[in-house]
Order: sequence, then structure tokens, then C-alpha cells
Amino acid sequence: MSAATVAKGPKFALVVPSTNTSVEREYHHIRPRDLSWHTGRIMIKAPALDSADAFGKFRECLNEALPDALEVVMTCQPDYIVMGMSAETFWGGVKGNAAFEQHVRDLTGLEVSTGATAAGEALAAFGAKRIGVVTPYQPVGDEQVVAYFSELGFEVAAITGLCSASATSIADETPETIREAFLAVDGPDVDALIQCGTNLEAIVVAAELEKELGKPVIAINVATIWHALRANGIDDKIAGHGSLLELH
Repeated sequence: MSAATVAKGPKFALVVPSTNTSVEREYHHIRPRDLSWHTGRIMIKAPALDSADAFGKFRECLNEALPDALEVVMTCQPDYIVMGMSAETFWGGVKGNAAFEQHVRDLTGLEVSTGATAAGEALAAFGAKRIGVVTPYQPVGDEQVVAYFSELGFEVAAITGLCSASATSIADETPETIREAFLAVDGPDVDALIQCGTNLEAIVVAAELEKELGKPVIAINVATIWHALRANGIDDKIAGHGSLLELH
């Protein structure tokens, strides 16, 4: 291939907490039509998540640092914003997520995909009603996730929060732990399983479990990628990362 034949596709800004080491690993495996991911990192000075108070300080830190991260990544002149973080997007229910999205639009002038919106639309694409949820969060975070999905009309049959001690250590959770967590929230009356928390590297585990369980098992990073692609008219069906990208 000569330099003259190398096409450049859309540029997506991928905004992640500075503590996150899973999003880029997973996203760069999924890059259709010469699309490119360009990372902006949100400086996290308070990474502890081992209590409700610590979780609150983490959120404060993230929201304070978000404008600077967006300002930096906007210098590459991206076409779209993808939030590679999800906890804050579940906070405050549907209105909280909508306010977060509007804040990003106001700061960048671009449209945005968030984990909360993507998760809800992914579940709806499968027609799921009763769901099982896996997160890396403490109970204070799980409560927000349950409230968000419930407000959308989903029945949360079960939720397992792994209570990771810090935003950084979420990435240390093993595939075996993630698999066990998915199985713990499954049941014969559960339509779909979904994972929240973008630093929890779950795409491979979820894709394998789908084949074993015969039902949708959705990793949040796949859901957000899917949402961003479809929002930009990229309808490629992509195999190997779960049925959401393969079928919808």
C-alpha cells in the first residue's frame, strides 16, 4: 500500500480518566473505516474509591478536571466526542446524564456518546426488559446505576459491584472475577447482562459468555463504541466482540 492510498476517516476524541488503562486497550481493537481514536485524559488526583466519601471526592475531581481535558483534546479537531468513563453519566438518573451530555456539548460544540446512553440503547436494541448488572463500584455507585436503568423501564434483577479499591485498580480485576460476577447476576428470567465501569476490561469475557449463555452480554466499552459508530452513520457489522456490533 502506498502513502497515496492511505485513507483517513473520522477522528473521534476518546475522553478517559487518567487512571484508566483499559479503554484504549479495548477501543483500539475496534476501528472500522479508517476511524481514529484520539485520547484526552482527565486528571484524577483522588483515585480512591473505597468508601462513599472517596467516591464523592473522585467525582468532584473528575468534574473539575473535565473542561481542561476536553480543551486539550479539541486541539486535534475531532469530529465527535466519546466518553470513555461511565460512572458520572449514570449519576442523577436520566436528567443527570442529559445534563452531563449537554455540558460536554457546551464545552466542545460537538455531539457526544456516553456510557449511560449507550447502555440503555444497547439493551433496548435487544428488547431486554429484565437485566443483570456488573460494576466495579461501591454500593453508592451501584445505587445510581440501578436507579438509572429503572428510570428507563428496565427491571434490575440483580447487581454485583466488585468494590474495587481505586479507579486505577479496577483494571486489575481478572477475567475470572468478571466472569463470576456476570454469572452471579444471571438467571433463567434474565433477558440480558450488562457491565458498567469502563476500566473493567470485559469485552472478551462478555463475548465468550454470550455464546455459552445464549443471551446478550454487553460490555460497556462495546456499547459506547457501537453508539458512537451508529450516531455517525457508520453501520459496519463487526464480528468478534459480541452480538451488539455483529447484529445491530
